Amino acid sequence: MNPADMAQSVLPLTSSDLSLFTLFWHAHWIVKTVMVGLLVCSVWVWAIAIDKTVLFSRTRKGMDRFEQAFWSGQSLDELYRTLSAKPNHSMAALFVAAMREWKRSFEGAPRSFAGLQMRIEKVMEVTIAREVERLEKRLLVLATVGSAGPFVGLFGTVWGIMTSFQSIATSKNTSLAVVAPGIAEALFATAIGLVAAIPATIFYNKFAGEVNKQAQRLEGFADEFAAILSRQIDAQG
Repeated sequence: MNPADMAQSVLPLTSSDLSLFTLFWHAHWIVKTVMVGLLVCSVWVWAIAIDKTVLFSRTRKGMDRFEQAFWSGQSLDELYRTLSAKPNHSMAALFVAAMREWKRSFEGAPRSFAGLQMRIEKVMEVTIAREVERLEKRLLVLATVGSAGPFVGLFGTVWGIMTSFQSIATSKNTSLAVVAPGIAEALFATAIGLVAAIPATIFYNKFAGEVNKQAQRLEGFADEFAAILSRQIDAQG
């Protein structure tokens, strides 16, 4: 058997048959595993991105409606009764937590205001931390895929090139027609790694900025509400 025939028996792909499916199908099983894992990560990234986009949009609109109701002059007790059963966004949860502590303190000791301001501020701090944690949920997945995806794809590429070189050594033929298909298989893994990592990095940065903005908005409302309650405490005292 001449070298060209040996190359064809070792490398089943030809330079004229380089479709994406064919590249995947003829890749080494380790490279296939890397590709499938990266494709799953890519789907997961887009699922998280859609979920977070809906969540942040809903939270933003909920905050806007709440602030409009809060600053409209509506009674705080009436607003609390409306929202206490099920606060449906971060700012409502913050308001309900502070009002619940306010009412609990008055019910327990109607004329005792010692430490009430501090307790309300602590409750709001805990609520903000809990809500930020909820908003940040699964962002670590985006960060991990964004940072590790290219390296995982590179691992698949390196393994594929090693296999390709072994095939070249077996066939003793270094012509481009023999080398190109194996190299293309290997580089396909890096391409999939980038397809997963680039959107993950973009979405992570976008959502991290959104979490920061909403956290600042919550902290601003907490400061304003604490000042209102402080005036109420001074008036009651």
